[in-house]
Amino acid sequence: MEKKRSFLRKGDLIIGIDEKKFNDEESAENVSFLERAFARLEAWFQWLYTSQKGKKEGSFYWRGGDSTTDQELNPRTVASGMDDYPRASHPSDGEMHVDLRCWIYLAADCMKFITTFLQRKKTEEDYSSIVHQLSDFDDLNKMHYDRDHKTYLDFGNHTEKLVRLVIEFGRGIRVTDEEPELKKVPHVGYASLFPFMSKIIPPHSEILEQQLDLISSNELACSDYGLLSLAKTRIKQIHSFVIIKSSMQLFVHDTERSDEPTTMLERSHMDEYELHDSCLPQTLLFSGRTVQRDKARDIYVKLRNNLISNVVGEYDKTRYIWERYDQTKGTGEGGRNFTGWSALILLIMTEDYPRL
Repeated sequence: MEKKRSFLRKGDLIIGIDEKKFNDEESAENVSFLERAFARLEAWFQWLYTSQKGKKEGSFYWRGGDSTTDQELNPRTVASGMDDYPRASHPSDGEMHVDLRCWIYLAADCMKFITTFLQRKKTEEDYSSIVHQLSDFDDLNKMHYDRDHKTYLDFGNHTEKLVRLVIEFGRGIRVTDEEPELKKVPHVGYASLFPFMSKIIPPHSEILEQQLDLISSNELACSDYGLLSLAKTRIKQIHSFVIIKSSMQLFVHDTERSDEPTTMLERSHMDEYELHDSCLPQTLLFSGRTVQRDKARDIYVKLRNNLISNVVGEYDKTRYIWERYDQTKGTGEGGRNFTGWSALILLIMTEDYPRL
């Protein structure tokens, strides 16, 4: 996940050079760095773009899901950075992951920006083609939009029918009561918001309003302490998957229903960025849509205040920054002295967001 974010910051570096935020010596050093780093950036992008492609043109899925395991109700997808996010119950090469499609779109757009700056015209054309394809709103909707849930979902070989663990020879074995089938996976959460965070949704689309509703509703993804990893309505409906409150584990309880989602700052930071950008008067995203712009501003202020007050409040109590925070009490959980994604609270406090 860190490498994906680094693309965004390199875009900011170029903007800083263009806007003369550096002196001549600093600008020259930055340009030299981009020239030296370009080969590695391109190699990383091309590896991600080619190695994670799906069967369908324009689709991608994270590799690494174990299709043979009977030890996990929902096999982990570690490569995504959201290890325990509930994907398809039966990993296969027919999967399509909406968050990965958006990550590759963002990375391609940043590479296009860098190649334009470095005047590499042929390479710029290659990245422009990828950006054009992955920003196709109709194509995105055909693959990932679900009208019943009014949001974006993964697609894969999946069943919701009474998936459970039974104890056999002293260990839990996964049992399913129906064969999985290829379909959209009805889990609403962080991954559902990536098209919004990537600015792919046109300003006049009703889907944009639905994404704002998902972020702002206390019945869905919003809590008093930040955005939830999994929407509350999904938790109420679950009878198959019950996820332990840990972003690093995915062994599952089976009848306790103790799977309350937790709040984590990484995706909240990206949504904060998009909401912040969206409520600016000059933004093109909400051009001519005053109601949506005002709504985005209200959501942004509320989400930012909730995040800051809780993280700072927990720090005052415990003297630690935590890996994640409980959705009902806001208490810190997981790793402590955690300076990974939770350190993004500093950028939220200073409103320092990457410009995409």
